[in-house]
Amino acid sequence: MPKAVKRCPWSEGVSEAYLHYHDTEWGVPAFDDATQFEFLLLEGAQAGLSWSTILHRRAGYQKAFANFAVEKVARFSEKRILRLQEDIGIVRNKLKIRAAVSNAQQFIAVQEEFDSFANYIWGFVDGKPLQNRWRTQQDVPATTPVSDALSKDMKRRGFKFAGSLIMYAHMQATGLVNDHVAGCFRHKPCTALAKRP
Repeated sequence: MPKAVKRCPWSEGVSEAYLHYHDTEWGVPAFDDATQFEFLLLEGAQAGLSWSTILHRRAGYQKAFANFAVEKVARFSEKRILRLQEDIGIVRNKLKIRAAVSNAQQFIAVQEEFDSFANYIWGFVDGKPLQNRWRTQQDVPATTPVSDALSKDMKRRGFKFAGSLIMYAHMQATGLVNDHVAGCFRHKPCTALAKRP
């Protein structure tokens, strides 16, 4: 009988899409701006909701937000923003929709200052993922001093929905921190991806 695969407890019992996300994306270091912007937009949309709510609308967000092309989103007109508030494929929260457009504009400003958003955000962890070895899911923090500092700086730059809780979730999703529990089969592979290309 094959040995059962051990995963982070949060990933199990939701859906196949949720498992696939955990097994292939969560905790993988994202050194590219396209991935960073997609998750920044999705994490902002998730505020106050479950991640599964957003993950299962990911295709809707991709369609609504120009395949997560930051330059296009930054130029969304008032007419397009109002149309998005009627889009059943996404969470129709007008503050979050407007924040996505505003954040795209701030994202581009950061790119211009640091050559890329990735250079900026990875600077908060000295360019390499923070490696944790949590024994249980309960050990994993919701925020850290690093996410506090990142949140504070992003808010200063004008980003919306960029609280420490959201930014730590972003750090986990994009691999700035490896928070797979030690027994999870993805912990070691994500550790091996720590070097920036």
